[in-house]
Amino acid sequence: MNTFNLPAEVEGLMAALAVGLLIGLERGWHEREVQEGGRVAGLRTFALTGLLGGVLGHLLPVFGPWPLVGAEVGLALLLTASYSRVAEQSGNLSATTAVAMLLTLALGAFAAHGNVALALAAAVVAAVLLNLKPTLHSWLRLIQSSELSASLQLLVLSVVILPYLPDMGLGPYEALNPYKLWWAVILIAALSLTGHFAMRLSGPQRGLLWTGLLGGLASSTAATLALGRFAREQPATLRACVSGILAACGVMFLRVAVLLAVISPPSILTLGGASVLAGLVLLAMALWQWRQVQSEAHPASAGHAVQPMSPFNLGTALAFGSYLAAIAVLVPAAKAWLGASGIYMLSAVSGVADVDAIVISLARMHHAGGIALAATGMALGLATLSNIASKVVIAWTTAGRRVGLAVALANLLALGAGGLVLWGLLVPVAQ
Repeated sequence: MNTFNLPAEVEGLMAALAVGLLIGLERGWHEREVQEGGRVAGLRTFALTGLLGGVLGHLLPVFGPWPLVGAEVGLALLLTASYSRVAEQSGNLSATTAVAMLLTLALGAFAAHGNVALALAAAVVAAVLLNLKPTLHSWLRLIQSSELSASLQLLVLSVVILPYLPDMGLGPYEALNPYKLWWAVILIAALSLTGHFAMRLSGPQRGLLWTGLLGGLASSTAATLALGRFAREQPATLRACVSGILAACGVMFLRVAVLLAVISPPSILTLGGASVLAGLVLLAMALWQWRQVQSEAHPASAGHAVQPMSPFNLGTALAFGSYLAAIAVLVPAAKAWLGASGIYMLSAVSGVADVDAIVISLARMHHAGGIALAATGMALGLATLSNIASKVVIAWTTAGRRVGLAVALANLLALGAGGLVLWGLLVPVAQ
């Protein structure tokens, strides 16, 4: 970064001054309406603080860290005295500027010690965070308690627990890999939480099509149940509900393709391609149904009564992990006891409630070479078919014969298109 070939000491001091000016510019602008002398710290004070940090940083090799520590403590005491008086007069208890000044001193020393780029980057981030106060506070007001709890639980799963799990096969058939099982739980939980936030951010006025599209990220079965119930309560929105259900089913196929691409990348050209085609066919039919709703002037805006899917909770995530672990053991066990027919039977049964667990298990097993591509495709097809059948039953029983038939025909067409592609790709492989 030293374009002008300046001495290292000069470059460090310039960077320390730039840190102070950058953070001080934001703080000075924020308090620009305060009369002269009424601010505890402004642009000049921040610039001098950054420069002081730069000088102390250059003294580190000679005197060690104690001058810098003493300066931080002294500055903290000075800010405490100043802000206690300001708080008494104005009633403002915010300590943001004080913390920003302490950070400025530390970053000035950091820049002078040779970490110019990183110190300047940290100063930019600090200035952006300080400037985003209204935006960040408005986001906090929008977050619901259940969403905050779900987000924190997801961080616990991914940051606190995942790094310490062993990445090796354990248990029967060495099929239980704690790290990969937990990673799959995180992936599904993240998809669910993303779908929930996307539904909230899109707004209820987007209607039933958006409900299906975004609900399919979390659970296409749950979206089918919610939309089917709403169609029964509001018959005028029946076709719009069909559109949302088909969209949810289409997103489910695309979600399967994403899981295959992440866990077993080579399968994306075969199994993933068929899943993507089936998903696109369903999405196209969902869009056609929605166009019909608009042309017939049905009250599709009634979709505001359908609430977003609930974000995941820790109990749900752990239950899914247990289910996934059971499937991970049962798939090789079924292969060992009954051969390919055992895997097919297990896929058909497990797919009734959810396809994610069996997709993850089969993809992992195929990637490890434990099951052929053709057998994997057949098992995934059976799991998908049983899952579609369960959603057709849900749609039929909750919304009636018309919705059930529409969902069944659309999914059969999508399965046929995907099946033809899969057949064309797998037959040459088998031969």
